[in-house]
Amino acid sequence: IRRQRQMCIRDRFATLALSIGLVSAVSAKTVVEIAIGSPDHTTLVAAVKAAGLVETLSGEGPFTIFAPTNAAFAKLPAGTVESLLLPENKAKLVAILTYHVVPAKVMAADVKTGEAPTVNGKALKLKANASGVMVNNAKVVATDLVGSNGVVHVVDTVILP
Repeated sequence: IRRQRQMCIRDRFATLALSIGLVSAVSAKTVVEIAIGSPDHTTLVAAVKAAGLVETLSGEGPFTIFAPTNAAFAKLPAGTVESLLLPENKAKLVAILTYHVVPAKVMAADVKTGEAPTVNGKALKLKANASGVMVNNAKVVATDLVGSNGVVHVVDTVILP
């Protein structure tokens, strides 16, 4: 009963915050729904679906997603994306996609130079300075797309484990 009451209060607060403009409508979406709503992330969405990660990434989280754009996927060698989307390469696709996910909500202002653990189990190398944030060899080009279960930061390169 206590958990139901907390959820009810949280839902009412979220509705109130949305109605008076304290929170953008985007925050009511999950990180997956944010990606689905972006015309620049259709390849990522197709990959997440092929990997069977939609339900997981729509879960409670929190997640920080470093989301490669369609142009980032286009930088990969010809045929790579098509090959990764094949059912027999699902494990490799899951490994790559989960390398883009940190199991915490990390806003851009909180990123510090160092390492961040990923859902994949391997760490990302983060570099934050006056010129922006790099994640391994990917530049963060948009930040703080806040969802109900985490945050999305857009990157210009697919990050390979």
